[in-house]
Amino acid sequence: MARAEILIVEDHPTMREAMRLVLENEGFDIREAADGSSALAMVREQPPDLLFLDLNIPGTPGTDVLRELKSDPTTADVRVIIVTATGEEGRDFVLSLGADEYFTKPFSPLALLRTVERVLEPPGSAEDGP
Repeated sequence: MARAEILIVEDHPTMREAMRLVLENEGFDIREAADGSSALAMVREQPPDLLFLDLNIPGTPGTDVLRELKSDPTTADVRVIIVTATGEEGRDFVLSLGADEYFTKPFSPLALLRTVERVLEPPGSAEDGP
């Protein structure tokens, strides 16, 4: 199976590096963008399997990036995990825009990996436990 490619869209270099290190350590291919317009250009050029999207980024806001990706048939299937320090109040809104998951900062590396695995898991492959 090919390694999943993840694009991290986060304007804070330390946070971006921390996420990259955790994910690369698990064998994911990582690309990075620090603002919304760069992220959109990178996704259109080569859609990743998963996008970590900070809502509070320079240029094009994260919610607009999400809207654009989900409204374009060539990028609508890219899975998106919103990463935000805002707290839970924005969850319903971004999920209604098409985000797959909503993840609040700060977070543990284990929580990050579990979220990635859950979002990338093929539909119907989840085991139904007791």
